[in-house]
Amino acid sequence: MKFDLIIALATVSVAIVLSMRSVARFALWRAVVTPLASIIGSGFLLLGPILNTGYGGYAPLIMLVLCLAAFLFGGVIRFNIAAGEKSVQNGDYGRAAIRIETIASWTLAFAYIISVSYYLNLLGAFALSLTPFNSGFDAKLLTTGVFIIIVLVGWSRGFKSLEKMEYVSVSLKLAIIAGLLVGLMGHFGHQALNDGLIFNPQKVSGWSAITLAFGLLITVQGFETSRYLGSEYDAKTRIKSMRLAQWLSTAIYLVYILLISYVFRPDQMSSSETGIINMMQIVAPILPFLLVAAALASQFSAAVADTSGSGGLFSELSRNRISERHAYLLLAIIGIALTWSADIYAIVSYASRCFAIYYGLQAALGAVIATKRDAGGLRVGFYAALAVFGAIIAIFGQPVE
Repeated sequence: MKFDLIIALATVSVAIVLSMRSVARFALWRAVVTPLASIIGSGFLLLGPILNTGYGGYAPLIMLVLCLAAFLFGGVIRFNIAAGEKSVQNGDYGRAAIRIETIASWTLAFAYIISVSYYLNLLGAFALSLTPFNSGFDAKLLTTGVFIIIVLVGWSRGFKSLEKMEYVSVSLKLAIIAGLLVGLMGHFGHQALNDGLIFNPQKVSGWSAITLAFGLLITVQGFETSRYLGSEYDAKTRIKSMRLAQWLSTAIYLVYILLISYVFRPDQMSSSETGIINMMQIVAPILPFLLVAAALASQFSAAVADTSGSGGLFSELSRNRISERHAYLLLAIIGIALTWSADIYAIVSYASRCFAIYYGLQAALGAVIATKRDAGGLRVGFYAALAVFGAIIAIFGQPVE
């Protein structure tokens, strides 16, 4: 009971700090919040069980590799931001740069469609996880219903009214994550003092371990959102905000995975999408309820943001031949089809592949820009290698079995 109270106090304290006017209105923090929330959103709920079940005691190392890959791709996107998006569109870096940027934008639009399906399927699973209706069929029904609601809202009123809840949902999620980390620190310390730490064996190895990691790229995706905040922040702020968001998310992820990797036996872990709930029940009774609240708030707001972003991209790229309304309808049709034809881990893999293609294209764009700006053969070669790496991830990434 006392431990639950400590976790609750930590959660409330962080929520109060984040809701303070001086914090909420701090420009750099607001610029950091959008990519930070995207990076540590859904992945935070899935990564713990997946990495621990698959990689055992080596889970923190895999987490570090995922964060490093994300940081490398983030670096090339920051380079492209500094080069100037308008300069690319105006042809200052040649026609090849314009073509790559256009293809990358189309890829991102479709990646958003798959990511919305991922968000809402996770929402459906978590929403019913603590109820008598905790079944795959009921979760898919709920996910389908939320898809229909989002499309109806976007079709009739747009998302402006829903977008106002973004900062609130982000603050709630970050506060709950703080409470979760406090709970895990206490549990880890207790296990360590009682010689209860465990180094679990890995279940996947060799090429299978590599391709599984490729399929998890989306769980550290989201930093690219800084690039599309040009109407609100200048290039310098967006570059700084993306870098800070990646550093903060890396620190949070590494601490989280480190704390969770050595305190649960294999029989206490589950690779299901809601496996984290059962694991946290062992730590403290309050944590499953906090995680469900975080899932509902974060997944819905993320789905709204990506639905809106996808609609805007389709409209812009098609020169208004595809309206935002029709883009929302297309998103719902594809999302509902994915919901009923694939499990959440297959959807995660599809989304990871789409984002890998997008990141690879951004790396290729960076190589073209670096060549035009005479930035040096080393930079050009590195960005070209990243482009190839993105293609490899897209081709070989595999879902959790």
